[in-house]
Amino acid sequence: MEIVRILMIVSVLFLLTACDSGSTSMALGSLERQRIALTATTNEVVVSLPVAQGSQVTQGTVLVQLDDTLQKANVAKALADVAQATANYEKLLKGAREEEIAAARAKVSGAKATLQESEANYRRIASMAKDNLASKADLDRALATRDSGVANLDSAQEQLRELVAGSREEDIRFALANLDATEAVLAGEQKKLADLTIRATRDGILDNLPWNLGERVTQGSPLAVVLAGKAPFARVYVPEPYRVKVSVGDALLVHVDGVDQPIEGKVSWIANEPAFSPYYALNQEERARLMYLAEVQLPDSAAQLPSGVPAQVEMP
Repeated sequence: MEIVRILMIVSVLFLLTACDSGSTSMALGSLERQRIALTATTNEVVVSLPVAQGSQVTQGTVLVQLDDTLQKANVAKALADVAQATANYEKLLKGAREEEIAAARAKVSGAKATLQESEANYRRIASMAKDNLASKADLDRALATRDSGVANLDSAQEQLRELVAGSREEDIRFALANLDATEAVLAGEQKKLADLTIRATRDGILDNLPWNLGERVTQGSPLAVVLAGKAPFARVYVPEPYRVKVSVGDALLVHVDGVDQPIEGKVSWIANEPAFSPYYALNQEERARLMYLAEVQLPDSAAQLPSGVPAQVEMP
């Protein structure tokens, strides 16, 4: 009988403990902030670290400066290429200068005068050849000189027409495409130059500067880590029985170690999939052990709370 009485007492205590633990169910976790890692886009030397670790920073604050000597030279060359392409494009748009057209007209006039002289000389030699006063060789030379004058006149007239007509449409399009290409290269080089100045992309706390002054960084490595946002959020694991009771936007009480009063926060995100074993592989009792990762954002009044502190969120 004594053994039966002891077993009954143990059973009652077990039930009381289970009921008590169920009435004070908590989602356990810790305070966190979003970690923004700013990485290096090239291998360069750190020349300046203007902000100390742990400082509050705002968007646009310079955190790390890499050596930009070589990249500034690349930008200068790209600027020169753009200037050259712009000048060529504008030259084709404007066409020939008045002085060039005037010179071409003068050349045409000179070719006409030369042709008139060679034509008169040819007729004179031809008349003399009929009277056997000029040889056939003289006649051939006079004819060749006249034909050369005709060709020179045609060439001068074609050059004048080309200058008056202006640049070909195809040449203008080619020059414009070349200008666009050089401007695109310039934009890329300027972007590379800007990337050598590491700036904060969001307000927050400068958590870490992995590289020291004077070190040559490796491409793709983090140069600065910023904990974004004013107040932290509680990243907790919601037990499976409470998953259907928790939705984005719900107000929940958050208990933080070292803070006497609970802080009201709002659920900003909750996972749709459990963090551990898939539910379809478990029975009803085992499914109750599943956990769903959730984030509960604290108000701005809790901005002074550090990250990494344990926190518990009361379940509804």
